[in-house]
Amino acid sequence: MDNFIFQNPTKLIFGRDQIELLPKEVPQYGNRVLLVYGGGSIKRNGLYDAVLKQLSLCGAEVFELAGVEPNPRLTTVHKGVEICKKEKIEFILAVGGGSVLDCTKAIAAGAHYDGDVWDIVTKKHFPTSALPFGTILTLAATGSEMNSGSVITNWETKEKYGWGSPLVFPKFSILDPINTFSVPKDHTVYGIVDMMTHVFEQYFHPTTNTPLQERMCEAVLLTVTEAAPKLLEDLENYELRETILYSGTIALNGFLQMGARGDWASHNIEHSISAVYDIPHAGGLAIIYPQWLRHVKDIGLRKLNQLAVRVWNVDPSNKTEQEIAEEGISKLEQFWQSLGAPSRLKDYNIDDSNVDVMADKAMVNGPFGNFKKLEKEDVVEILTKSL
Repeated sequence: MDNFIFQNPTKLIFGRDQIELLPKEVPQYGNRVLLVYGGGSIKRNGLYDAVLKQLSLCGAEVFELAGVEPNPRLTTVHKGVEICKKEKIEFILAVGGGSVLDCTKAIAAGAHYDGDVWDIVTKKHFPTSALPFGTILTLAATGSEMNSGSVITNWETKEKYGWGSPLVFPKFSILDPINTFSVPKDHTVYGIVDMMTHVFEQYFHPTTNTPLQERMCEAVLLTVTEAAPKLLEDLENYELRETILYSGTIALNGFLQMGARGDWASHNIEHSISAVYDIPHAGGLAIIYPQWLRHVKDIGLRKLNQLAVRVWNVDPSNKTEQEIAEEGISKLEQFWQSLGAPSRLKDYNIDDSNVDVMADKAMVNGPFGNFKKLEKEDVVEILTKSL
């Protein structure tokens, strides 16, 4: 194991009707509140009115930023920062999925910075303070409710980058499975793919002697693969929504990566794709990740074989290590496709015309990936095999 220090300051408030704790939590941070949300689904399912009711109980003065995009845009972050500075916002409440939360983190950091928040995203400036914020999660997927990471897209320059800071952990996150009931089937599938790839990214690392971390990763994967098909047949099943919601949080709140640094190359490649084509992040991951696995198969046989046997129930009898690994990768592809996830870039009408452009965007900071360092030719190969 690598040496590590672990701290996660987010208060996780999980379960039915926990929104009723808002009047207790919000006043600890301020009275002037910016409510951030997406395209309006929270108004259709009644959550918006419920949140306003709870905020009114503690006398909060509420300002709003609506319309956060699925791949949150820098322009929307700018709007939020402007509101915070103009209205002297004291606390931000993000109500939505990972995109709303990621946007809120950038707003929180940008509100305390005199320059362009894009400097923070591109790591030209490291924040020294940020506005406090809380979240009410409506989609099981990114783990953003209990981590300090964020991904922002600059649509004008076709750039999409992940960033993070210890200053942008949520102060609290309220997770009520009922708030995910209205998530449609396709977005439920995207969330499942997203959380699974988060686990895979942490599973494949070069550090030795991590048996517990590997078992923990496998436990999350087994739980998700068991619950996911059942959930897609019964989208308002509380227990299944509860299981998937908690799995998404555990998949990326730091618990699985203690003592080892994951790879994350596939996420970087996908960011370059959705920066150009604005496709769903998890849709891109479902396409890219199996091809990345095949690309690193020769150096990852031990873990690929272990994963194939422990998670995908591959029978290793009379098979070579290469055959076991390939069968495991194929079973992952088959599982995602059985849920309805895309399998090729052509599913999004993406051809080979921008492969070089996407590869260049992925390489903007040089070779990347912790399990295997990728050069441009590696990225081009993975993208080409994903077409």
